Amino acid sequence: MTCGLGSAPWLAAELRALGFEVTAERDSGAELVGTLRDAMQLNLLLRTGNRVLLELGRQHALNADDLYRFVTALAWESVLPEEGYFTVASFVNTPSIRDTRFVNVRCKDAIVDRFRGLTGRRPNSGNERSGAVVFVYWNGSDLRLYLDTSGESLSRRGYRKIPLAAPMQETLAAAVVLATGWTGDAPFVNPMCGSGTLAIEAALIATGRPPGLLRSEFAFQHLRGYDDALWRELRAEAQRRPVRKPPYPIVASDLSGEAIEAARRSARTAGVEHLIEFHVCDFAATPLPAVPGIVILNPEYGERLGEDEPESPLYRRIGDFFKQQCQGWQGFVFTGNLAWGKQIGLRTSSKQLFFNSKIECRLLGFRIYAGSVRSKYAAGPDAKADVTST
Repeated sequence: MTCGLGSAPWLAAELRALGFEVTAERDSGAELVGTLRDAMQLNLLLRTGNRVLLELGRQHALNADDLYRFVTALAWESVLPEEGYFTVASFVNTPSIRDTRFVNVRCKDAIVDRFRGLTGRRPNSGNERSGAVVFVYWNGSDLRLYLDTSGESLSRRGYRKIPLAAPMQETLAAAVVLATGWTGDAPFVNPMCGSGTLAIEAALIATGRPPGLLRSEFAFQHLRGYDDALWRELRAEAQRRPVRKPPYPIVASDLSGEAIEAARRSARTAGVEHLIEFHVCDFAATPLPAVPGIVILNPEYGERLGEDEPESPLYRRIGDFFKQQCQGWQGFVFTGNLAWGKQIGLRTSSKQLFFNSKIECRLLGFRIYAGSVRSKYAAGPDAKADVTST
């Protein structure tokens, strides 16, 4: 299974919660021993994983000729339909290869040549992930071949109907929600919600709804021997899973009415609109439930993590919002700019590393008390909030 950098601990925790034994954890994924049935089920259930890869083999390889010989030796006729369609994708970091596109073409040619040698016929191939997908991982001399059973990334749930600028990927949003420790038994508030991805993923987590049910197309459906009856059975089993009703509404707000409308439509498609209260307002005017919970913001942070960025009045306002209105809550800010994050003016209780695409980010956590750590139990009604590490 692959995931975004920083999300691997949450992917591994998901897999263990589903009853799988994780045999290896990597920076951007986790490994386990399983069957094609397991891969189909994981495509339905995983929240933080991007792709479910089924390993076909691994080999020591130094050049393109080694790749070609390895690929032609595999029994592709047992996994790819002769009359089907496939594409090749890759991750390549090896000295003998300058252009990864050459690896894709060489791998495709090797598969086609094997089919032609055996049957005189060949499956079609191209660049679209609309059929079976072969994935080449080649790092140094470590060459591995996989079937990508997902096809399009699992981050593409299928509920986002109105795309907005720079939305957070669904799988990253799910990992971020899980990283806050929220389980659905307390309020979840997301000011500056943008396209609503954090709020929608929180609602899916709280209810226990499998995110893969929103999709109708996966690459494993184009493999030889695909069992459609088994797939329908797995979907029906996922649909029968108990759906929990969270005790508190999820609150999402944004200053943009267009963003709220897009978020509302996406939540409706995901089947969770009734669980989310949407508000068009400044983030500091977001109505908070009387019972404390999680409040999380994903403000703008530019394109890189840096210490020399200009000051941000927005981040200072976020600090004021936490201090003045969120006593007793756990506050979180997801940002790719630590310099701006420091302008919140509060001491962090946690800093968790994530990557949003190629941008190194942090999920900053704050425990917000009415008063300092020494006086939080005796603070009067006019005491200022402070954030202390735990």
